[in-house]
Amino acid sequence: MSEARDVVAVILEDHRTMEGLLRRMRSVEEDRGAALRDFAALLIAHGEAEEAEVYPALKRFRNVDNEEVEHGEEEHHEGNEALLALMEVEEVGSDEWDEKLEELATAVTHHLDEEERTILNGARENVPDKRRTELGRVFLRDREKHLKADCGHIDSVRAVVVGAH
Repeated sequence: MSEARDVVAVILEDHRTMEGLLRRMRSVEEDRGAALRDFAALLIAHGEAEEAEVYPALKRFRNVDNEEVEHGEEEHHEGNEALLALMEVEEVGSDEWDEKLEELATAVTHHLDEEERTILNGARENVPDKRRTELGRVFLRDREKHLKADCGHIDSVRAVVVGAH
């Protein structure tokens, strides 16, 4: 974990992992419950670390759109709410589960696309390499702290959704 990584590259890597987990959750050949557990942990840890470490730092840079950063936080909340709704469905693979999964996938893929086009492109163009590397280090440290605290457990997700984090 000590290697220096650009925060944009790290975030994009997480985004691709989330997309892969969404595909696994849709596949009847996969352990969809396990994919959901992995997805929940990554989504919560990733969003919390972005909001704690990355978004506040990006707001300080000229030409990084603060309204887009704030909109990203709103979209995190929407994704977290959709995640909780899916986790509360009792039977994996039921019609209700599939419906909630599609709501989650829609919210998350919309956010990933928008964040990559606006916030991350702005960061890549306007934040110096050294600062992006520092942000990568603190992002990874904060994300790991959340993962170790079992942030993907339904009680933790519920606490994040209701704002008790």
